[in-house]
Parts: sequence; C-alpha cells; structure tokens
Amino acid sequence: MASRIRPLTPGEFTPEQRALHRAIAGGPRAQGPQHFPLTADDGSLRGPFDLMLRSPAVGTAQQELGAAIRYRTGFTARMRELAILLVAAHWDSAFERESHEAIARAIGFSADELAAIRAEDVSPFSGDEHAIGATVLQLLDGDLSDGAWDAASRALGIDGVFELTALVGYYATLALQLRVFRVG
Repeated sequence: MASRIRPLTPGEFTPEQRALHRAIAGGPRAQGPQHFPLTADDGSLRGPFDLMLRSPAVGTAQQELGAAIRYRTGFTARMRELAILLVAAHWDSAFERESHEAIARAIGFSADELAAIRAEDVSPFSGDEHAIGATVLQLLDGDLSDGAWDAASRALGIDGVFELTALVGYYATLALQLRVFRVG
C-alpha cells in the first residue's frame, strides 16, 4: 500500500518543524544503541515521526509524551516492549511491530515470545510481564473489568495502571496515524 504523503525533507522545514526534527533526531530516541533508523538518507524522519512534523504544536506534545512513556515510566524494558508490541499486533501496525521487535530481540525476547505476541497471546509470560500483557489486552478492548482492574492495580499499582493506559493510548494513536497516512 503506497503512502498517501511524501516525507518532509530538511530543506522544506519551517522553523517550528526544524526544532521538532532536532528534538526527535537528537533526543533520547537517538541516544544509545539504534535498533532502527529514525531518519532516512535524505534526512527525513521515518514512520510516525514525519507525521508529527505536520503539526509541530501537536507533534511536539506527542513526541514528548512518547519519550516519557519510553524512558521515564516504572516499567522494565521487557514490560514496555511487550505492551508496545501487543498494541502493534492488535492494530496490525507494521512500522511499530518491525521497529519494536528489533528492540525486543536486542533485550532478549525469543522468537517464540515474539510469535506469541503477534498472536496476542500472553501465556508465555509470567509475573509482572503477564500482568502487563493481560492488562494491555483488556485495554485494547476499551476498558478494564472490575476483576481486571483489581488484578492490574495489585500487580502494577495505580501509578503503573495509569502509565500503562497512557502507553496503550499513545501507541494506538501512532498506529491509527500510520494507517490513515499509509506509512509503511
């Protein structure tokens, strides 16, 4: 499926887009090991990050929320990537799946675990990882039953449930944007 828009290149940026590009390409996502490229050879941003440039005010807030979710929650890297990949599986978001599977492999997810996540199956996981996975699957249906709330708040704490709802909402938003703009 062809993209509905062409990525913006640095020569086309407004000052606000340039500042947002710098924040994304030079921010925490660009630090440390790179498991997937943020930019293309022409300097354009890949995936949802180019879309954020289309409205710098909204895109700045969105990328700041994403950075907080990725780098400043109480989740372990495995818990976070499990949750992100379940959202990607539910929304069939190729970009999110490919980019976050690369991260997941780098932090020790097995091929069997990744296959289970693609099938929205959290049975291979235990403890806090299982609690994250089971809660994400419920959230993807739009709510938590009273029983799921009790289990999630016991396992993750109220702060953890809040952070997890933000993560699911953020990655669902990205998946929707990627789908609507046909970004591969």
